Amino acid sequence: MKEPKGVGRMWNLYKMGGFTPAIASMLGSQNAQQMAFIRSVNKEQRKQSMLDMPLRELEVVVFDLETTGFYPTNGDEIISFGAVLMRGAELYETESFYSLVNPKRRIPASIVELTGITNEMVQDAPDLMQVLHDFMEFIGKRLLIAHASGHDKQFLNAALWRTSKINLNHRVLDTMLVAKWLDPKQPSYALDDLLEDANIPITERHHALQDSIMTAKLWQSYLSRILERNINTLGDLYAYLSKH
Repeated sequence: MKEPKGVGRMWNLYKMGGFTPAIASMLGSQNAQQMAFIRSVNKEQRKQSMLDMPLRELEVVVFDLETTGFYPTNGDEIISFGAVLMRGAELYETESFYSLVNPKRRIPASIVELTGITNEMVQDAPDLMQVLHDFMEFIGKRLLIAHASGHDKQFLNAALWRTSKINLNHRVLDTMLVAKWLDPKQPSYALDDLLEDANIPITERHHALQDSIMTAKLWQSYLSRILERNINTLGDLYAYLSKH
């Protein structure tokens, strides 16, 4: 899909160094500030290494997205963001993030039925740039965790590129991969099945914040098992995951 002429012109001006006036003139000052902030958070993430950080102390954000479908390259859009903060094994449900997003397209009936998010609910929701700005502010430099993260990373990268011409620099740890390593003979790695196996109550599925909280509780149970194996840093964990 071709970019609108204005966006292409804006990006050419940005590459030639005219960032502030070009962005401000094409997007308006508020969007220019939001774009600059998103780029700044992403750039700062690249500067730090958390591989030596003890898992017991590591701050992470467990997140989930709900979308209109499965293909951002085919016009599907994010309709909600959910996220919750953890420090080590401690889950802070009060330190959470949730927002609907106006996708500026119709939500298919199947997605309305799955998520409970209607077209009327998103009609007055903030646009993608605003919610991305707020989400990036919430996550800061922290490690991201998601279940079956490929879908979420794909949409997040598409959104970041479209709004700010960047790709995500944050590390994303996938609880599905952790589950496959810890329980290689598990018959299913779907979130519902793993939650049930871990005796974690299933609340409201396909709600971005509730899914984030349930995934955080799953990570809690996995973290205790990881530490029991004398795997103490994120770097150690990645080393073990890379072998499986």
